[in-house]
Amino acid sequence: MRNGVRTGLVVRAGQRVRVGLVGAVALALALSGCGLKSGSPMVDDVKPGSVGAGEPLDGASLTVTSKNFSENIILGQMIGLIFKAAGAEVLDRTNLPGSISAREAIRQGDADAMYEYTGTAWITYLGHSKPIVSPLKQWEAVRDADRTNGVTWLPQSTLNNTYALAISKKNNAKYHLKTLSDVAALSKKDPSAVTICVENEFASRNDGLPGMAKAYGMSIPGGNIKKMDAGIVYTQVSKSNSCLLGEVFTTDGRIKAMDLDVLTDNKHFFPNYNAAPAIHTPTFEKYPVIAALLDPLSARLTTEVAQQLNAKVDVDGDDPHEVAKDWLVAEGFIKEG
Repeated sequence: MRNGVRTGLVVRAGQRVRVGLVGAVALALALSGCGLKSGSPMVDDVKPGSVGAGEPLDGASLTVTSKNFSENIILGQMIGLIFKAAGAEVLDRTNLPGSISAREAIRQGDADAMYEYTGTAWITYLGHSKPIVSPLKQWEAVRDADRTNGVTWLPQSTLNNTYALAISKKNNAKYHLKTLSDVAALSKKDPSAVTICVENEFASRNDGLPGMAKAYGMSIPGGNIKKMDAGIVYTQVSKSNSCLLGEVFTTDGRIKAMDLDVLTDNKHFFPNYNAAPAIHTPTFEKYPVIAALLDPLSARLTTEVAQQLNAKVDVDGDDPHEVAKDWLVAEGFIKEG
């Protein structure tokens, strides 16, 4: 879903690529005949904890998938481990390239379940140009519209992997910025102070920096905007004086690791990207108990939890599968056999 720095085969959490409708269709067609039949069985010896009592998926054979960035891989692993604890045989097809391949796997039935993002579905898959401000109403709209595509959306989490601007706590001790409106006020008062590091796409898109600046009335000289790879932004904002502010993603583990303050989007310019289970509809009709298995998980997933888990992969270098498993066990969702 997001495009940028890789750690091995894992694209770091919080890097999103938006695919135009024409490109999305072409990519879907290119991927529909390849890459979706690979995978490996989950062999973990896990048992029901607070979910999965009585192993209601005994005899089921289910496939989980995800996009190829840390957060989504972790979430895909969580689904697979819960299905496994509930008695299913699980095939792991996580870490597919980009958003469209995982989306098509669910839609066509090559995979049964994944965590998807409401903003991605509403804008990229369903073709809407304007987000819905209310997270709940956006999820409801996605849920209703995607029924005709053979995708069932279960209730969303409060985990919101969206765009934001951040500043180092060290620099913010001087400016005391809390919201994007505060940035706008500073840009008018002292234009030279507001320097921003962003990736190339964010710098040019109407749903990125230009649109944000217009919505908030920011006055940012072109020379104060510095374009770079998404992964470098965090380091520049944290450790150098070249960027006062940087484009970040709200669930990225480097936010806390690098001691950054995330500024509130007080005018709700950026879309909501709440994570929710997306299930191949015939699978859900056959195994409606999936809702009872995954609803408690989604209820526990927050932006802060995602930051912590993503940091274990992107900062500490831990394996996403083990990160998912350890957290599920610690939270009591499953037990080790």
